[in-house]
Amino acid sequence: MGGKREDYISWDEYFMGVAKLSGMRSKDPNTQVGACIVSSDHKILSMGYNGLPIGCSDDEYPWERDGGPLENKYLYTTHSELNAILNYRGGSLEGATIYVSLFPCNECAKAIIQSGIKRIVYDSDKYDGTPPVIASKRMLRSAGVVLQQYEHTGREIGITL
Repeated sequence: MGGKREDYISWDEYFMGVAKLSGMRSKDPNTQVGACIVSSDHKILSMGYNGLPIGCSDDEYPWERDGGPLENKYLYTTHSELNAILNYRGGSLEGATIYVSLFPCNECAKAIIQSGIKRIVYDSDKYDGTPPVIASKRMLRSAGVVLQQYEHTGREIGITL
């Protein structure tokens, strides 16, 4: 009788993979961000990606980064973290972990804190040092949320559809 398979993916690889796969649903031509919220017993509670609110056509709103406030995407899109929180219909997220492909901004940090999520595993921190991320980290740390950068294993994980 043989032993169990040894090359299975870790929980962090699994959930960050789900977050990144979720981000691939985003219609944003510049930035695709995904999030996956997980319970303390490793159950997926919710997922989200950055995009427009339900009922707002992806073809009728701007996706540009530049231009006036009403001509760019920023006033219209919802970030992946907020979408994942709003998509959850099961009750409390107290004590959950959120896996996200990009470190949360200050607005998402407020929603994460208010929802009771206690740990963030993030991949990219490319906006580190900007006011939204400085404010985000300050609030998250004050609220006792654990911040953990995802440790890449170098493993390539592919899905053929």
